[in-house]
Amino acid sequence: MTEAPDQSLRRAALVVATMASFLTPFLASAVNVALPAIGTDLGMDPVQLSWVATSFLLTSAVCLVPFGRMADMVGRKKVFLGGMLLFTLTTLACGFARSAAGLILLRALQGVGGAMIFGTGLAILTSVYPPGERGRVIGFNASAVYIGLSVGPFAGGVLTRHFGWPSVFWASVPLSLASVLVTWLRLKGEWSGAPGGRFDATGSVIYGLALTALMIGLSWLPGTAGAILAVIGLAGLAGFIFWERRAAHPVFDVALLESNPVFALSNLAAFINYCATFAVTFLLSLYLQYVRGLDPRQAGMILLVQSILMAAVSPLAGRLSDRVEPRLIASTGMGLTVAGLIWLGVLPEQAPFAVIIAALMVLGVGFGLFSSPNTNAVMSSVEKRHYGVASAMLGTMRLTGQMVSMGVAVMVLALLVGRGQLTAAQHARFVGAMHVAFLIFAAFCAVGVFASLARGNVRQAGTPPIPANDAKP
Repeated sequence: MTEAPDQSLRRAALVVATMASFLTPFLASAVNVALPAIGTDLGMDPVQLSWVATSFLLTSAVCLVPFGRMADMVGRKKVFLGGMLLFTLTTLACGFARSAAGLILLRALQGVGGAMIFGTGLAILTSVYPPGERGRVIGFNASAVYIGLSVGPFAGGVLTRHFGWPSVFWASVPLSLASVLVTWLRLKGEWSGAPGGRFDATGSVIYGLALTALMIGLSWLPGTAGAILAVIGLAGLAGFIFWERRAAHPVFDVALLESNPVFALSNLAAFINYCATFAVTFLLSLYLQYVRGLDPRQAGMILLVQSILMAAVSPLAGRLSDRVEPRLIASTGMGLTVAGLIWLGVLPEQAPFAVIIAALMVLGVGFGLFSSPNTNAVMSSVEKRHYGVASAMLGTMRLTGQMVSMGVAVMVLALLVGRGQLTAAQHARFVGAMHVAFLIFAAFCAVGVFASLARGNVRQAGTPPIPANDAKP
C-alpha cells in the first residue's frame, strides 16, 4: 500500500492483532492450570504433561521465520488469516482428544497456526502505524497478551473444575472465529514488504530440522540422546547461517544480525527473558495444586496477580518507550525480574500465600517494563521490507526461549524428582527442584540485563520516531 492508512484501517489492524495476541497466551496459561486434570484423565506423568505445552512451542518456533518471510513475499494478511483458521480448527479438535499422543499432536498442529499469527500480527501493526505511535500500540498489543495471561489461569481453573479440561479449549473457539471474521471483513488491503523473489525452501528445511533437533535435545537432557540431538541442532543452525549467506533469496537475512546491534541484542534480550520466565507458571501451578493442595480455581487466582500487573504496566512502558530510550526501560524491567526469581528461589515449602503473591507482583512489573520497549526497539531498528521477518524473529526468540525454559524445568524435575506422578512423598524433592530451576532462571536473566544495556540506542540505529500525536486507534 502506497498511501497512509486511515484511522478505520488502523483500528481494524489493532483489533485483529489484539484479539490474536490475547488468544494464544490465554489458552497457554489456561492449559497450564488444567494440566493436573489432563494428567489424571489421560494418565500422563509430569514430563509428558510438559509436552502439552512444548509441542505447541516447538512447531511454532520452527515455522515462524519461514512464515514471516512468506508473509513479506505474498502478503501478511493472507498468512495471518490462514493461521487464524488453522488455530481455530485445531483448538476445537484439542477438546475432543482422548489420548496423550492425540492431544500432543493436535497441539503441534495448533502451533503451526500460531506461527502464522505470531509472524504477521505485529508486522501488520508496524506497517499501518508510523514510528512515533508504535510504542503506544505495541503497548496495547502487549497488554492484550498479559490480559490473556491474567484471565487464563482463573478461567482455566473455573472451566476445569466445573466443566472438565476440554472446555478450556472450546472456550477459545468463539473469539478465534470472531478474529477470523474481523480480519476477513474489516482489514482491507494487503501488506507485502518484499514481493516477488523465490521462497528459500532449502533454507527453511535446514532451519526447521536443526531447531527441532535442538529443542527436543534440550528437553531430553541430561540423557546422552538429548546431548547428541542438541549438538546436532547447533551444528544445523550453523549450517543454516552458512546457507543463508549464499542464498539469492534467503528466508532470513543474516545481515540483520551482523550489521544491526540493536536488532541482534534486543532479540537476544527477549530470548533470555523468556528463558527465565516462561516455566514459572508451569512450576507454580504444579506446586500450588500438588504441594499446597489448592484446586485449579484457587491456583489460578494466585497466578493471576503476575499477569494483571504485566497488563497494567505494559501500555505505560510502551508509551514511555516512544519518548525515552527503550533499552533503559527494558533493562530496568529485567533487573526487577531477577529480583522476583531469586525471591521465588528461596521460598520455604509452606511459604505464606501473601509472600508468593508479592514475588509474583515483582515479576509482573519487571516483565511489563521489559516487553513493550524491547519489542519497539526490535521493530524500529529495521526497514519496512523486513517487518515480517523481524516480527517472526522476535516471535522465534520468544518461543525458543519458552521452549528452553520448559526444557530446563523438565531437566531439573527429571534429575531431582524423577518420572511418575507426584505423590506426597515427593513433595519436598519437587520443591527443591523448583528452587533450583528458579535460581537458574535468575542467573539467565542477570546475563540478559547486560545484553539489554549493551544493545545501543534505537534513536541512533533505527528509524527515528516522530512525535506521537493525539489520534486514538
